[in-house]
Amino acid sequence: MNFIVETSARHVHLSQEHLEILFGKGYELTKKKELSQPGQFACEERVTVVGSKSEFKGVSILGPVRKSTQVELSLTDARSVGIAAPVRESGDVAGSGACKIVGPAGEIEITEGVIAAKRHIHATPADAEKLGVKNGEIVSVKIDTNGRSLVFGDVVVRVSDSYALAMHIDTDESNAAGCGREQYGEIVK
Repeated sequence: MNFIVETSARHVHLSQEHLEILFGKGYELTKKKELSQPGQFACEERVTVVGSKSEFKGVSILGPVRKSTQVELSLTDARSVGIAAPVRESGDVAGSGACKIVGPAGEIEITEGVIAAKRHIHATPADAEKLGVKNGEIVSVKIDTNGRSLVFGDVVVRVSDSYALAMHIDTDESNAAGCGREQYGEIVK
């Protein structure tokens, strides 16, 4: 069974508190476009992510707001700006990287929250059953491309009724496999 493989570029998830510091009291995110995962969207707003060596201007914000702020970078991104970003599942930010985030109305320093997202598959319970996998299982996924086919190991399966079937990899992983705009993968055992 094949499924879409999507490339997740660098982005930020903000808490309401941090959104208001960066953009102003009572500020609400402006939806630019829906993403593949239900209820998730890219925003019009952008921020600057600052590390010890450099910065990235115009980093996308993904909505809706979250309980805590999280910055997701590729390992190449993190090294180039001077941030130690461990490979983690989304939300697992304890002891992760630190950075400054700058918006039009203010800036914040986060002492943790910068990660390189662990490659993962979102699946509904029905999708997981068809794939023969369970929530939290670690699998390998083969991606066939022209001249750069790869098998990615250490892919975590995340199962929820609120998901749509898709695998997410970062830009480093996408480039390594030579992925195009519409790329598919399959679990290999």
